[in-house]
Amino acid sequence: GAGTAEGRGEMKDLLGGKGADLAQMALMGLPVPPGFTLTTEVSALLGAGLPEGLRSQVLEALALVEARTQQRFGDAENPLLLSVRPGARASMPGMMDVVLNVGLNDETAEGLARRSGDRRFAFD
Repeated sequence: GAGTAEGRGEMKDLLGGKGADLAQMALMGLPVPPGFTLTTEVSALLGAGLPEGLRSQVLEALALVEARTQQRFGDAENPLLLSVRPGARASMPGMMDVVLNVGLNDETAEGLARRSGDRRFAFD
């Protein structure tokens, strides 16, 4: 987000299709929200458990997203919600669906309702 990205569009083998495309759109100045991408190499290792150091890297990336959005993951008053989008090197029909609103629970939904002024939106 904010016009910056560590990746580029031609990095599909490392970032997956969605990750590389999002990085390229951010570099082009399109309004891409802040986020981070787990590489295809890391994804391939996840079946055997979390690779060493991954947790700390994800927490560091999450802290950067929190700083850029001025929201906090799990905060009941100003919740940061995430979307998890799988992306392989090449399109794979039938691949896992998108997981939206990671971080939304009863407490953060109430906070989102207060911040948005729209209870229905928060619980929809």
